[in-house]
Amino acid sequence: MNSKFKYFTDVNFPNRYISPEKLFSYLQDNYGQNIELVGKSVLGLPIYKFSKGSRNVKVLAWSQMHGNESTATLAMLDLLYGFQQEPELGEALFEKISLDFIFMLNPDGSKVWTRRNACDVDMNRDFLKEASPEIRILKEIANSKKYDYALNLHDQRTIFTTDGKHPATLSFLAPSFDVERSLNENRKKSMAIISYIYTSLENKMPNRIGRYSDEFYPMSTGDNFMLSGLPTILFEGGHSENDYLRKDTRKYYTHALYYALAGMSLIPNQTYNYESYFDIPQNKESHYDIIYRNVKLNTDFHCVLDIAVQYKEVIKEGEKEISFIPIIAEVGDLSRKKAWKDIDASALKIISETKFPKIDQEVNFSFEEIL
Repeated sequence: MNSKFKYFTDVNFPNRYISPEKLFSYLQDNYGQNIELVGKSVLGLPIYKFSKGSRNVKVLAWSQMHGNESTATLAMLDLLYGFQQEPELGEALFEKISLDFIFMLNPDGSKVWTRRNACDVDMNRDFLKEASPEIRILKEIANSKKYDYALNLHDQRTIFTTDGKHPATLSFLAPSFDVERSLNENRKKSMAIISYIYTSLENKMPNRIGRYSDEFYPMSTGDNFMLSGLPTILFEGGHSENDYLRKDTRKYYTHALYYALAGMSLIPNQTYNYESYFDIPQNKESHYDIIYRNVKLNTDFHCVLDIAVQYKEVIKEGEKEISFIPIIAEVGDLSRKKAWKDIDASALKIISETKFPKIDQEVNFSFEEIL
């Protein structure tokens, strides 16, 4: 089944940023028969569930629990668009599984490109308290039927690599259900599906698939679903070199979604080959976006240091794509740190409004060659 899959980009969504209004209109126009309004956000925006298939393997998935993590939404749109281009592939899949996909669980945060919802709550740490209406919607749907699997779909920061060199373009996790990180049949079922994704994708994106930390978080969604007996799989879409708009990540994320569903249809509720999960390298926090090395400050004393920069993503009013604001993340001796862009400033003169760079402040300096 997996060898037949081809990737198609849904041309209606060329950007990483997705307007909730545009998404909702598109879903109603193109998938009206599959769409159900399941609730509303804090600010009254609708939340929709896409449903397709009627077989015994039941899958629940959701995207943009964090509003500034859109890759899963785009990947699902691409997957459905691909099934329109090659309908026999989608028909073969949905003959074996039933998928309920909640698009944009956090539309308020998605609209303004923030992680949290309109109440400033991180929904992924709100499973027990239920301070957000959106998490209650998710839990009500999860409790409405006996699901076999759950897909908890996210994006991760550019800091992660698989080996200290290659970016973790995709990472996966079978969440723990206790502090000891014990193994039971449900965790093994999740690991089996991740192993299927990994073996299907590793040749297409070598050294770019990672395994997320399985530290137990007692308030998080995936850990609690796993604790309740629902095999859960965490997806994390990450960075590719020179791909801050994540077009490559989007493509591979779409492949991963397909292989996840294909695996569930081929080895439903089985633990086949789960051991391969542990062959996946664990994520490393190793990279900044930029490091300026050997910067000589304009001080009265000798001061040469390194400056690390991390991009902050924002959506500006009236724009259709996110912007990247460089923020100073660290200052000092960064000789043991790495960056996706490394700039030796030893032969450059810093032009700055201030004498010292300030952490968490927007970059306010530039460089010119020393004549």
